[in-house]
Amino acid sequence: MCGIVGIVGHSPAAPLIVDALKRLEYRGYDSAGVATIEHGHLARRRAEGKLVNLEKRLRAEPLDGTIGIGHTRWATHGVPNETNAHPHFSDDVAIVHNGIIENFAELRAELEKDGYAFTSQTDTEVVAHLVSRELRRGVPPVEAAFRALKRLRGAFALAIMFRSDEDLIIGARNGPPLAVGHGEGEMFLGSDATALAPFTTSITYMEDGDWAVVRRNLVQIFDMNGEPVERRQQQAIGTSFLVDKGNHRHFMEKEIHEQPEVISHTLAHYLDFTSNTVKPLDLPFDFAGLDRLYISACGTAYLAGLIGKYWFERHARLPVDIDVASEFRYREIPIVQKSAALFISQSGETADTLASLRYCRKEGAPIGAIVNVRQSTIARESDVTLPTLAGPEIGVASTKAFTCQLSVLAALALRAGVARGKISVEEEKVLIHQLSETPRLANQVLKLDRQIEKVARELSHYKHVLYLGRDTNFPLAMEGALKLKEISYIHAEGYAAGELKHGPIALIDEGMPVIVIAPHDRIFEKTVSNMQEVAARGGKIILITDKAGAAHATVKTLETIVLPDVPELLAPILYALPIQLLAYHTAVFMGTDVDQPRNLAKSVTVE
Repeated sequence: MCGIVGIVGHSPAAPLIVDALKRLEYRGYDSAGVATIEHGHLARRRAEGKLVNLEKRLRAEPLDGTIGIGHTRWATHGVPNETNAHPHFSDDVAIVHNGIIENFAELRAELEKDGYAFTSQTDTEVVAHLVSRELRRGVPPVEAAFRALKRLRGAFALAIMFRSDEDLIIGARNGPPLAVGHGEGEMFLGSDATALAPFTTSITYMEDGDWAVVRRNLVQIFDMNGEPVERRQQQAIGTSFLVDKGNHRHFMEKEIHEQPEVISHTLAHYLDFTSNTVKPLDLPFDFAGLDRLYISACGTAYLAGLIGKYWFERHARLPVDIDVASEFRYREIPIVQKSAALFISQSGETADTLASLRYCRKEGAPIGAIVNVRQSTIARESDVTLPTLAGPEIGVASTKAFTCQLSVLAALALRAGVARGKISVEEEKVLIHQLSETPRLANQVLKLDRQIEKVARELSHYKHVLYLGRDTNFPLAMEGALKLKEISYIHAEGYAAGELKHGPIALIDEGMPVIVIAPHDRIFEKTVSNMQEVAARGGKIILITDKAGAAHATVKTLETIVLPDVPELLAPILYALPIQLLAYHTAVFMGTDVDQPRNLAKSVTVE
C-alpha cells in the first residue's frame, strides 16, 4: 500500500515528511520521494528502494521549503525505479498518488496529442499533465485540480501541489484512505493517522468522493459535485501505536474497507497494467510442463485455494488437487512427477500448512508460498514466495488477506493459462484489463454498507443460517458461513446450491434464513430453481446478485443486495465483500468481540 504525506507548515518540510513516511513503512513500498516548493521552484528528491536511500540522497542534496508532499510507492504501472517514483511533475504541478487510474491509457493518448511528453511509465503522470493543461488554459489551481479529478476513473488517493501557491495542497480520495491533520498555523495530509501522529492528534478522515483544499489556516472539503461537505474533526490515537482503527469501530471494519487499496497493490505486483500482460515470475517450475498442481491451506486460506482450483482448471486446463492442510499432511498423497505445490497462509506460520509443505518437500515437489509475511517460516522454506500485499491484518477473522490471496491466485491462473497456450494474447489483455477494474468496483460494493447493516440487524435474530452458491460461489458460500460463525457465534453452513435437495433442504423452514450468492451468470437459472425450493418451504432468502440477477430472480426475498455488474473472473473477489460486511455487522449487533472472537487465534501455530 502506497503512503502519502503532505505538509503545509512553518518548518522545513522535507525531514518531517520523511519521518512521517517511516511510520507508513509497514504498508510496504519499493521507492520513495519528496517534493517541496524551494525558493519559488518545485524541487524533488527520489530514490529506488527503502527510505534510507532517500535519506542519503537528501543528506547530499537537502531540500528547503515549508510546504511539501511525500510518497512511498508500490509499483503498479511501470517498474520500481527512480524515474517512476513519485512525486511526478508537469510544469508547475507536483503530484503523489495511491491507487490505479483505469482510464490512464486514453487520457495519455489525449494528452500526447496535445503535445505533452511523458517521462515515466506510470498512470500517475497523466493526472499531473491534466492539471497542468487546465492551468495553461488560465484556470486557477483549485478549479484546475477539480476539473482533472472529474476526468479520472478508478480507485485513487491524491495530493497535488502548485508552484504558484505555497499555501495550498489539494487532497482527493476515491477508495484508498486519506486524512487531514489539523495544527496551529499548519495542516497535514496522510494516508492514515499513524503518519500524522507526530504532528497532531486532531484528524478529519475524508470519505469516498471527497476532495480537500488544504491551507495553513483552513481546510475546505468538497464532494465531486463541487459542493462543500462537513466531515467530523476527531481525536486520533497517541504516537505509541503502530496501527490504529482510524474512524472505524473495529480493526475488522477498517480492514474490510482497505480492500480496494490492497487488492490494487497485490494485483499490480503480478500484472503489468500498462501492457495488460502478466509480469514474468521467477518460479521453480514451468506451468507449461505441469501435469498437476497441489494446493493446501487452512480455514479461509483453504477456501481461497478452492476458488483458485476453479480458475486454474478453467483458464489453464491444469488439474488441481486441494485439501485442508490438517488432512493433506496425514493423507500420504502420492506426489506425481511434473507437479508443483502451492501453500497459502496469511501468517506463514500455520502449523498444519507447514507440515504439509515439508511433506511435499520430502517428496520432491517444487513449492510456492502465498503468504502475507515474507519473513515467515513457510516463506523461508519455500522455493518461491508469492506475497499478498495486504499489510498488517489485526482482526482475527481474515478479510483483506483473503481477497489478496484471491488476487494472487487469479494472476497465477492467468500466468498458467498463457504459459500453457490456453489464453491467447488478446484474451490475456482483456482479462487483465478486467482485473485492473477490481479496486474501483470493490469501492462501489463497499458503498452498500448501510443496506447490508440493515440486513444484518435482521440476521442477528436467528440461531442458524444457510449459505448457497454454485461454481466459485460455492467456496464463497462456505467462506460466508465461516465468517458468520467465527465472529457472531451463529451456527452457519455453506453448501453447493445443487446439493440442497441432497440433505440440507430438511433444515428449511420459516426460522432458517438462506443467503444465496448468485451473480447473473451461465448457471444463474439453476440457482434460481434452488431458491424456489427454499421459498416453497418458507425459508427467508437474502439474495446477493447483480442488476440482471435481481430482475430475473422471480422469487420473493427478505432482501436483495445488488452489486455492480462484474466480469466472471472478478466475481469471487468482489462478492467476498458483502459476505464480510454481513458477518461483521451481525456480530456488532450480537455484541461479540469482533476483532478477537472467543477461542480463536490469528496464527494457528499448533496442530
